[in-house]
Amino acid sequence: METLTTKTRFILIIILLQLIAFLCPAQDYELMETAFKKSYEYEKNGEYTKAVTELKNVYREDSYELNVRLGWLLYLAGSFSESSEYYHKASDLKPYSVEARLGYALPVSSMGNWTVVKAEYFKILEIDPMNTVVNYRLGLIFFNAKDYQTALKYFETVVNLFPFDYDSVIMYAWTNFYLGKLREAKVLFQKALLMKPGDDSANEGLDLVK
Repeated sequence: METLTTKTRFILIIILLQLIAFLCPAQDYELMETAFKKSYEYEKNGEYTKAVTELKNVYREDSYELNVRLGWLLYLAGSFSESSEYYHKASDLKPYSVEARLGYALPVSSMGNWTVVKAEYFKILEIDPMNTVVNYRLGLIFFNAKDYQTALKYFETVVNLFPFDYDSVIMYAWTNFYLGKLREAKVLFQKALLMKPGDDSANEGLDLVK
């Protein structure tokens, strides 16, 4: 009888452990879902520190979603160094995530680490060569560094994909201008005016190429 009782207890323990193992992930998910919901509410009200606290209370290092969300909230809170750490963890978890790499560039650029930003953008282009956001931003970086020849290819990529995008066309126009390609620049300034009639930048460019 004692042997039967011991076996019964053993079976009950096994069943209980299995039940706990089954219920815990569901409970963890519910806690995480609630934390995310509260974090969105706090973010909407500009209470970024409270939003961060909610997510840190349920933090799991192996969660891409938690890391990328914390990266964003800490960036909004102005904690750029800590933000970059969470975005970096997200990138490690999902190396092909353009989202996480673009996020990582936000706090890094805010800290003025442009060499790191460019390196991250180049990595994104290895994954997604036609990414318009990255091509445009690299164009701006090289344009501001007066490396117009390099800037040209990045702006050209964006304009080929989005020919009616004002921001890209006007930058492409000025890049051509500074490279001495006045005929191309004139056509592009004129196109920019079709997108944004009366635009000061486009009109200034046209005055210079006359």
